[in-house]
Amino acid sequence: MLIGILQTGLAPDVLVEKSGDYPDMFETLLAGNGFTFRTYRVVDGILPASVTECDGWLITGSRHGAYEDHPWIPPLEAFIRDSYAAHVPLVGICFGHQIIAQAMGGKVEKFSQGWAVGPTDYDFDGETITLNAWHQDQVTRKPDAAKVIASNDFCANAALLYDDRAFTVQAHPEFRPDFVDGLMQARGKGVVPQDRMDRANARLSDPLQDQTIAARIAAFFKAKRS
Repeated sequence: MLIGILQTGLAPDVLVEKSGDYPDMFETLLAGNGFTFRTYRVVDGILPASVTECDGWLITGSRHGAYEDHPWIPPLEAFIRDSYAAHVPLVGICFGHQIIAQAMGGKVEKFSQGWAVGPTDYDFDGETITLNAWHQDQVTRKPDAAKVIASNDFCANAALLYDDRAFTVQAHPEFRPDFVDGLMQARGKGVVPQDRMDRANARLSDPLQDQTIAARIAAFFKAKRS
């Protein structure tokens, strides 16, 4: 199964040598599921020619806001709606979660309570799952087509399911603890409040359920569709 990775942001240069860029992280996260991957640098204006060019699509995180005025965002939103209409499965992570919601009629904005950083607990239908987070923006109004499947007190729309067409998660199952630590050094200082980073540092060694989400992503991509 060929998964197209729609890359909407770039990892900091100082971290790429050790951790790889975002597509590398997703290939590692989803390894062992029989997938092959093809990356499209959407952030550079490169989109697939057709929604059927791959068997499924994964939209990465980004330091950009879904609501910002970038020339590649409207074409990406159109691509999302076309993929949804064609029943080609979509997975969105962080920015990907947000841009799919926005494209489908939801609302994304900077959250009034600020940043979520580092290991964060989410309620997935009664199961507590801990994943790394790195975001200030979030989906503040879900689209009508989406069902909330995870939340916590800070993030009401932490994961959304659009029947068998899209599965999206606000957190970053692809981020390892050392990458989050590097993000705090490279992008956090002077941007993320120090108390938030201190709390994240205190939990960086907490066990993560990233493979639980990887299995859900893989199962979603592989599900039978009419």
